Amino acid sequence: MENQDIIKYEQALKRVKRIKSFYTHALVYLVINAMIVILNIQNLKEGESYFKIENFVTLFFWGIGLLAHGLSVFLPNFILGKDWEEKKIREFMEEDKKRVWE
Repeated sequence: MENQDIIKYEQALKRVKRIKSFYTHALVYLVINAMIVILNIQNLKEGESYFKIENFVTLFFWGIGLLAHGLSVFLPNFILGKDWEEKKIREFMEEDKKRVWE
């Protein structure tokens, strides 16, 4: 393989690992929160409603974290733009070259 192919392969591998990490996070989120919901329902007192704020705190805040994780995996270019990382690396390398010549 050429050097360029190796780089592209490593980038693709890194992206696959990030996606796999998100799916694992989502699965753990679903399993743990399902268990919390089941335990909360089993511990309800006679006539008590499940729909109380304390029953949704974990679900809500962890959901925000999961959403942020998903956005970072599937929309990395949304905020910083396409190839932002590479452009920044080139920019820093150019700055270093200028410093060497000065």
